[in-house]
Amino acid sequence: MGLMLVDGPGPVKRFHRAGSWPSGLGSPPGFALTFPAVCGGLAGRTMPTRPRDRARTVSRREFLAAFVALASSGAGGPTTALASRLTPIGVQLYTVRTLLERDFEGTLAGLAAIGFREVEFAGYHGRTPQAVRAALGKAGLVAPSAHVPIEAVRDDLSRVLDGALAVGHRYVVVAWLPEPDRTLDGYRAAADLFNRAGQKASAAGVRFAYHNHAFEFARLDGRKPYDVLLERCEPGYVAFEMDLYWITQGGQDPLAYFARWPGRFPMVHVKDSTGPPDHRMVDVGAGSIPWRAVFAHREQAGIRHYFVEHDKPPDPLASVRRSYEYLRRLEV
Repeated sequence: MGLMLVDGPGPVKRFHRAGSWPSGLGSPPGFALTFPAVCGGLAGRTMPTRPRDRARTVSRREFLAAFVALASSGAGGPTTALASRLTPIGVQLYTVRTLLERDFEGTLAGLAAIGFREVEFAGYHGRTPQAVRAALGKAGLVAPSAHVPIEAVRDDLSRVLDGALAVGHRYVVVAWLPEPDRTLDGYRAAADLFNRAGQKASAAGVRFAYHNHAFEFARLDGRKPYDVLLERCEPGYVAFEMDLYWITQGGQDPLAYFARWPGRFPMVHVKDSTGPPDHRMVDVGAGSIPWRAVFAHREQAGIRHYFVEHDKPPDPLASVRRSYEYLRRLEV
């Protein structure tokens, strides 16, 4: 049974065993290889464009090159990428909030021109969910997520969910806990609220999530509140959006959380820090957070959405452009 080479996007190609995958069941499992780094001259070959010519039998020499590269990567499992890019790269609209107030549709169009295809809302700036959805469609954007205040979840969850469905959100995210709630009992009560809200959200076709800051990592009676939330929240009802800047400022290692609670973090906020002692927030790639090491564990974490953010950028569009370009080029 021969090995088949099937064209893939850009320099990444996939190998499959010929005849081992029944027709009509979509793309077969395989492993991905980046040709410039692995197979030398293969990268320069032009792939056939006609569907019946897209797969060809790989020579023994080509197979051995691919096999050695795969083995040397130390990876296992049915699908392994030696080099890949993060996708999709989104942006948290809190970064451009002042621009949205002045020109809502123009700002969305500017983000799309940079290359973003996903945005996350932090308020609709006085617009109805229907108007927001229309503006997104005009700009060619989608909004898989939105931040909502915990008060709205407590008092009017049905309206929150109706709005999310109208815009097309797949997640509603509580952005933070008010200071009076930041006791161990307050975190436990919040987790119970999140479980109830998550159950209702799930029934409506939306997922519920919580976004951290740094205060969840300050110990209370020997416990880290973020751990209390993760332990008490039901994974089937409550997801977590990890803010990689704030967890770093809180003195924690995101990789330890990915390992301890795998699959719990479908979304992340991507913003950089200069590190201690001042932890100044900077554009992604301009600080000290080891992005390649963090995102090497993206599958373990369960990450599906990456939202660039900067809380107080001098030039919001320039800031998110720089962060986007860094992540677009990052190989992980």
